[in-house]
Amino acid sequence: MPAPIRGTLPLPVRRILRKLGSDIRDARLRRRIRASTMAERALISRTTLHKIERGDAGVSMGMYATVLFVLGMHDGISDLADRSRDGIGLDLLEERLPQRVRVPSAGRRRGDTRLPGADDQGAG
Repeated sequence: MPAPIRGTLPLPVRRILRKLGSDIRDARLRRRIRASTMAERALISRTTLHKIERGDAGVSMGMYATVLFVLGMHDGISDLADRSRDGIGLDLLEERLPQRVRVPSAGRRRGDTRLPGADDQGAG
């Protein structure tokens, strides 16, 4: 019976998860780590490891991250949604920047129409 979450995910997301799972499996095999050993090191069951390697969306992100950690491939996880790589967000932020910046003068108060230091100009 298919997991209910499967039908709710967009097709590109399912493809990404399948690729991630396949890449994790390939990395494990390149390192010649048995599935049982890998599951033991990641503190998960072999069933969960097999789900990860199939790209199952029902497995928590923490489990994926732990398996990547065990493989020594966890460095890029923190950069996934890093703001420096968020082109759309940065563009939207830039659109909302003010066209000009008003700097309040130091001596002016509401209702005061005199310029700061105006009384000093007549002295001399």
